[in-house]
Amino acid sequence: MCRFKFNRTAIREQFNFANAGYLRKWLTISILVGVVSGFASILFYLAIQYCTKYFLGWGAGYFPPASGGEVAQVVASGPLRIWAIPIITTLGGLVSGLIVYKWAPEAEGHGTDAAINAFHNKNGFIRRRVPVIKIIASAITIGSGGSAGREGPVALVGAGFGSAIADIFKLDDRDRRIALAIGIGAGIGSIFKSPLGGALLSIAILYRRDFEVYALLPSFIASIVGYTIFASWAGWTPIFVIEPTLVYQRPQELLGYIVLGVACGVFGTLYGRSFYWIRDLFRKLRIPVYLKPALGGLLVGGIAIFLPQVMGSGYGWMQYAIDGNYAALPILVMVALIFAKIAATGFSIGSGGSGGVFAPGLFIGSMVGGLVWYALHLYPSITPFIPSTPAAFVIVGMMGLFGGIAKAPLPIMIMVSEMTGSYFLLAPCMVTVFITYFMTRGSYIYI
Repeated sequence: MCRFKFNRTAIREQFNFANAGYLRKWLTISILVGVVSGFASILFYLAIQYCTKYFLGWGAGYFPPASGGEVAQVVASGPLRIWAIPIITTLGGLVSGLIVYKWAPEAEGHGTDAAINAFHNKNGFIRRRVPVIKIIASAITIGSGGSAGREGPVALVGAGFGSAIADIFKLDDRDRRIALAIGIGAGIGSIFKSPLGGALLSIAILYRRDFEVYALLPSFIASIVGYTIFASWAGWTPIFVIEPTLVYQRPQELLGYIVLGVACGVFGTLYGRSFYWIRDLFRKLRIPVYLKPALGGLLVGGIAIFLPQVMGSGYGWMQYAIDGNYAALPILVMVALIFAKIAATGFSIGSGGSGGVFAPGLFIGSMVGGLVWYALHLYPSITPFIPSTPAAFVIVGMMGLFGGIAKAPLPIMIMVSEMTGSYFLLAPCMVTVFITYFMTRGSYIYI
């Protein structure tokens, strides 16, 4: 599965701009994949919003907060009916499980693994129904309170559309795999408003120690097109809003980011290993497969009775952590949420529920970053090098933890920079993510 050398022929082919046939073919396909992925991202986003409104809003009286750059920012309210939360999360898991295992079993889980498996083992072929089923099942899982994100589903959706367009153009197996890869980039780049990071992630996550260089330029084009369509509808503001004065200017701050890297390495390892340990436990259960996501939902609901913040993708709570809003997010709650989110994500997705692992990884990293900043801030006489606000540590924690465990440090750093609208923290993030990557070298979230 893993290759260790760049394909020089592929690089020469991509940058041979005199190759008119190459440009004509992939320019057309990339634009089509980008257009379809951009509109699919809008549809998926709306589906999540409506499911959240009807499941959690009407059912439990709970309205989770949105991040600063979302279409409609809201302040968290509720839950008014705590007793209803386990019922709703269980029902959501059951409905999602029934839909997936009846019509498209390969759509279970976080989706990215299914796209990677199709790339390596199925010549890039994904059945036509999979993107539609993935959108519906993931929206129900996330909207009913499952601890999951948008990245995995939209990656599989984009990959599925890329595979379909490849068949329409009667491409061979090699080119279908490239079309699948650029679909991943277009989907992720659009819904996260991260065109460069999404394109780079699509060529990086297919291997652990290599890149799919044939997909490089087509991924750029498709991701830009998808991003433009989605942002034209959702707005051009980055997902997270930060202070414009948030910059790295003091070299001594790197001491704090070294400590943060160690913490991210510990919790990143716990996240990766716990996720697959829980997944394996669910696979051993001798019950109908469609009931496993319901059981996972019930367990998540039990956690959410005490910590409703674990439900959904959690972007609003990450915004609170960036803002240093310790009134809405007390430090003891942040400590509990690190472990609760790890467990809840395993229950939601590892049970066979549908959703991504990217947002939960960012969530855990943000809580670790806020916690490390708070701990160092308690001793200003011996830690004068840390920033005066937690925003930088929260953002770097998001980059570091998931960049290390995903084995895609560069794309994740670029993605989070685009999601926050700032590249000023790349230098300290490089220190943190290097330490995390080294400490988590035996653990993976994408396999």
